[in-house]
Amino acid sequence: MISPTRRHVAAGLLAAPALLSARGALAASRPVTVASLFGEDKPETQIWHRIAEILAKTAPGRFNLRIVGNAALGGEKEVAEGIRLGSVQASLSTISALSSWVPDGQVLDLPFLFRDRGHLKRVLDGALGQELKAKYEAQGFVVLGFINYGARHLLAKEPLTTPESVKGKRIRVIQSPLHTELWSGFGAYPTPIPIPETYNALKTGVVDAMDLTKSAYVGFKLHEVVPYLIETGHIWASGVVYVSAAFWKGLSAEDRKALAAAAVEGAAYFDDLIVADEEASMAKAASEGGKVVQPENRPAWEAGARKVWVSFAPKLGGIEKIEGIAGTA
Repeated sequence: MISPTRRHVAAGLLAAPALLSARGALAASRPVTVASLFGEDKPETQIWHRIAEILAKTAPGRFNLRIVGNAALGGEKEVAEGIRLGSVQASLSTISALSSWVPDGQVLDLPFLFRDRGHLKRVLDGALGQELKAKYEAQGFVVLGFINYGARHLLAKEPLTTPESVKGKRIRVIQSPLHTELWSGFGAYPTPIPIPETYNALKTGVVDAMDLTKSAYVGFKLHEVVPYLIETGHIWASGVVYVSAAFWKGLSAEDRKALAAAAVEGAAYFDDLIVADEEASMAKAASEGGKVVQPENRPAWEAGARKVWVSFAPKLGGIEKIEGIAGTA
């Protein structure tokens, strides 16, 4: 099957309202263009089908979600721009990808800050989550829920198990100052590359390594070009279920309530799917030559990463705030 180009997708989206107006049953539905980086089988797309199912019951006939998958509308940065402009109404995003608009969100990306999934969830369910939601909305992003993509691990063509082994390597990073500083601190050469382009960049040697979650590692078929996953778990990749502020403001109070409730339920569903998908993904990677290895000298990894805490503390509320998050029960 030939993948649609962005031009074809855009043309289809422009034509769709005319088709809807001809169908009496859907005439009152509000069209919602939803961008996903992945195909139908991944949690990033499945969450939107669940939200659509919920809305069909709680707000029947009022929303028509048009899910555009496989990054046909671009990577996270392009989709975020679309959300701000209102050309895309809803999507998911990692916190990292939104850091250029809301630098404060980078506190969630600090390496070795969170102990596990539960720790991250408790922090986001508290005051910090509400604080960040207000800051995202000020930039045109209405956050309806936080999600957990899983821990980020180092991916490479060889077992880079120590901080010293990373030195001199070209590593693909998210377009985020924090991620750039993290890897340059270990002596690597950070190279920002949009996620849809990473497979070819690794295959052709533009970069030697990158970091990513287990689910996305196989979702983007990266195990084919970087067979080693070094289980560093250095960052818990938090994200958001978000919509365009312009779209949100155009909804009635009743529709806002319905969509917000569906998104909260969808976020919990997503988190469960990710756990299951990680297991399935790593089984697939192992069957196709992928290898999981453990990092050596974890204290050295943590010490190097802690330099990022100190460096970013003045921008993120101070080291006491960071230490407080780390110590949350």
